[in-house]
Amino acid sequence: MDLFEHNYQQQILTEAPLAARMRPRTLDEFVGQDHIIAPGRLLRRAIAADQLSSLIFFGPPGTGKTTLARIIANTTIAHFIAINAVLAGVKDIRDAISTATDKRKYQNQRTILFVDEVHRFNKSQQDALLPWVENGTVILIGATTENPYFEVNKALVSRSRIFQLKPLEEKDLRQVVTQTLTDPERGYGQLAVQIEPNALEHLVNVANGDARSLLNALELAVETTPPDAAGVIHITLGVAEESIQQRAVLYDKEGDAHFDTISAYIKSIRGSDPDAALYWLARMLYAGEDPRFILRRLLIQASEDIGLADPQAVVVINACAQAFDRVGMPEGRYHLAQATLYLANAPKSNSVMGFFDALATVEREFQADIPNHLKDANRDKQGFGHGAGYLYPHAYRDHWVEQQYLPKSLQGQVFYQPSEMGKEAEIKTAVARRREAQLAAAVEGLEVAPTEVLTYGETNQSTDRWLQRTLGQVGQHLAELRDTVFHIAAPARHHIILDLNAASGLLTWEAVRRVPEGSVYACVHNQADAQALAQQAATLPELVRPIILNTSLSELPNCLANLTEKVKFDRIIGRNVLMKEAEKSSLVQALVKWLNQEGMIVLAETVSRHSQRLYNLLNPGWVEQNLYEKLVAAEEAIYSVASDHMVNWDVKDLRTAFEKAGLAVEITQERTQTQMYITPNLLNRWFTTSQTTTRPSYATRLAENLKQEEVEIVKNLFHRYLLNQTVNWNNTIAIVKGNFV
Repeated sequence: MDLFEHNYQQQILTEAPLAARMRPRTLDEFVGQDHIIAPGRLLRRAIAADQLSSLIFFGPPGTGKTTLARIIANTTIAHFIAINAVLAGVKDIRDAISTATDKRKYQNQRTILFVDEVHRFNKSQQDALLPWVENGTVILIGATTENPYFEVNKALVSRSRIFQLKPLEEKDLRQVVTQTLTDPERGYGQLAVQIEPNALEHLVNVANGDARSLLNALELAVETTPPDAAGVIHITLGVAEESIQQRAVLYDKEGDAHFDTISAYIKSIRGSDPDAALYWLARMLYAGEDPRFILRRLLIQASEDIGLADPQAVVVINACAQAFDRVGMPEGRYHLAQATLYLANAPKSNSVMGFFDALATVEREFQADIPNHLKDANRDKQGFGHGAGYLYPHAYRDHWVEQQYLPKSLQGQVFYQPSEMGKEAEIKTAVARRREAQLAAAVEGLEVAPTEVLTYGETNQSTDRWLQRTLGQVGQHLAELRDTVFHIAAPARHHIILDLNAASGLLTWEAVRRVPEGSVYACVHNQADAQALAQQAATLPELVRPIILNTSLSELPNCLANLTEKVKFDRIIGRNVLMKEAEKSSLVQALVKWLNQEGMIVLAETVSRHSQRLYNLLNPGWVEQNLYEKLVAAEEAIYSVASDHMVNWDVKDLRTAFEKAGLAVEITQERTQTQMYITPNLLNRWFTTSQTTTRPSYATRLAENLKQEEVEIVKNLFHRYLLNQTVNWNNTIAIVKGNFV
């Protein structure tokens, strides 16, 4: 770079608009989007490790898509090329690919190609990128305000990880203002700027989540407001209103905002919510939506969602549409509002959808012959008997007669199912009576095939198939327990999850699948489990593997404190975590310190005190009554040992532990029953008298209240009647959910 070029770049930097000058340079300066770049999130870890794969950033303007790409450019050792799809063509793509090829060939350096407004590339331009993304010549980073699943080549999307950026929250926008007013180099830190609270509130509110819009308004306010005698620039509400007079509305008539808003409008009407319907109508009209498009959708909905529940609906909407054509805007908004309110308050019925069932039958079935009595008698009555046997309804009472109108193969098939809403409730009774009469008049029996419904969906071939193989080794009852835990936890895709007792990975692998844009920490308590998890995880991409912590629960807080990256967890989950712990309250209190304020702890704990009793496996008739009573008392005594941490607690103790930690707690108990096969090894473990085991055996416990010869009798009964038998085994599981009040 020569002296003139350097001077030119400095001029651009100093004279650039405020929004460009204040663009964050590092992730630490970046504001908002915590769901994808907060510590522990996948994207942040990928940027820090310089292990990026192809990415597409999707979100509204002013949310940081281009900024993230520039931050990546500042942190990566890869060569970085940026092009804008609005200005670039195939030649620019070829030049970039040529540069990337040379960098890889001669310098062994990867190339990141950033394409801003990637949806602006046409199909041929996107196709030109595809082979080079596929073979790894370039790592693509695309930025788009449109839904990439619709606007970007499907082949490119399938080879990229999609990250959705959301409009900035009000606290984020306030932080942007604070940074700008305190930065002496790029912002207004060298000036004395005082902004009134109501003025700041107005700027933040009207910016509508767009940081660029906010900074442009702030720049206009500061640059056009003269300082007072003390050199202070006062930004009042009046100044703020003049600087940003109208809320920025994201509404591209060919984009997601258009379709999403009309969808919200239609669903609000379908849901009979007139307030929401008027809001979405106002939002569309405010953004400049074509009123005739709205009226066309209302005419469709008058039949689709109201139909015969209110036969006048389509008449009223059509009248409103004609009135709008005569009146025009702005007075025509009255007719739009009237049509909206009429449909929102009308009784609902989607019975006209029966037509599409009929259409599906036509597409699926062979072309059934038209019944002879329904054919046209005017041409072929003499030769073929067409029309013979037809009963003329007007010749009968009520102008109706029991007669079949469907082909023989479809007689009895129902397409129209009247609702019980509005006018259609009356129709339903009449239709039902006629159908009953038709069925009674049918000469042959009816044979209606049951409906077969097939559901399927796309999966990630490299990850989901592996996870399914892993989870397929788990018993049905454990799979149900896993599903219960995740149903309650309901993690978002970007959440950070801690599995407190990973062991076999039952919850860990499901967590990996649920949070592809977050991360999973798996706590195991011995080296063998840690090695097993690591070996299973080795088949997954490095960035989505669980982070394995080999430590005891008591040492887990210290282990977390020593991690390089400090994280807070959105969900802490586990199975049989507290069951064996002596200090349950202390452990929960220690874990709560690592929980996000909006986070949740969900545990599934087997309540040993209410588990299967072995004496219940015996038939009382197999043993002398007095001995059976002594056996029952001896076994029940096992669950009263105050020093045994596996059995000396109940659900109320779990509740106390969570409440002491400052959490609101909900506990549900589930009784489960599984099949257990009584093997010789199992009986030997129950009735061993060896002192080498960590816990006393069943026989050792019984011996505290039974004579040795009585224990031998019980042992013989188990071997005689239960060996190699399958029995029902009952357990009680406590599902504990805790979160901050």
